[in-house]
Amino acid sequence: MTIDDPLLVVIAGPTAVGKTNLAISIARYFNTEILSADSRQFYREMSIGTAVPSDYELSQVPHHFIHQLSVLDDYNVSRFETDALALLESLFQNHRLVCMVGGSGLYINAVCHGIDLLPDPDPEIRRSLKELLRSSGIEALRRELTLLDPQYADLVDGSNPARLIRALEICMSTGMPCSSLRTHKPKQRDFKILKVGIELPREELYQRINGRVDTMMRQGLLDEALSLFSLRHLQALNTVGYKELFDHFEGKTTLAQSIEKIKIHSRRYAKRQLTWFKKDLGYTWFHPDEIKQIITLINSNLPQTG
Repeated sequence: MTIDDPLLVVIAGPTAVGKTNLAISIARYFNTEILSADSRQFYREMSIGTAVPSDYELSQVPHHFIHQLSVLDDYNVSRFETDALALLESLFQNHRLVCMVGGSGLYINAVCHGIDLLPDPDPEIRRSLKELLRSSGIEALRRELTLLDPQYADLVDGSNPARLIRALEICMSTGMPCSSLRTHKPKQRDFKILKVGIELPREELYQRINGRVDTMMRQGLLDEALSLFSLRHLQALNTVGYKELFDHFEGKTTLAQSIEKIKIHSRRYAKRQLTWFKKDLGYTWFHPDEIKQIITLINSNLPQTG
């Protein structure tokens, strides 16, 4: 079958909004497959805390980029871009459209538009920055980045030490501001892209987030986090739902305090996700129950077969 201008349907939105159920419904309707763009669902040791689709949900539609890695593996957004594009090239041989679903905006953008080619990490610089983080805290990283690249310091997630360290690595290894190396020039893709955003009223979303955290705890998140406690230094585990429980294991918080922090941090993360996606005017926004309207939009963008 020859397919002209195959279509990648991106289904994005904040955590707990209902992306998984919607994506499965869409994929079943169009008899296609799903790529996960949730960077924490890549890791097989992290299931409950990352809300990986259930075995039943995974059996409904072929899924890709779920549990293909260990937290011990070295993986990044650049490799995801390469891997996802190779997979899409294969899937588009037999499918008019493919769904990509997730809440990791950087990973979605990498597939849709590409990422800038930046220098590889310098091990010595990285070690020194990690030591600065350990000894002086994240505020020291923020101050350093403000000095070296105030423009990027205003844009980067200042609560994410990995992003701060990466930006500082680039500044220190090249002698240039990180922002000056980010061209943001979209790469050409061999497929059309349709971006569907999913959102709920804030109070409803926050209630769903709180309820999901309670469900995760009943499902065994505490034991899952305990099994990963010895690996807590890994970047993959610097993740909401795990780091708060690590604090509990270290005696810094009670279990109840940790659970409440997971809910608070998850709500803040959802707010940051929405801010990221809303900056992209290419999204058309829907309530997760508006499946018929979404299918109509997809059909109007579908390629012709010949």
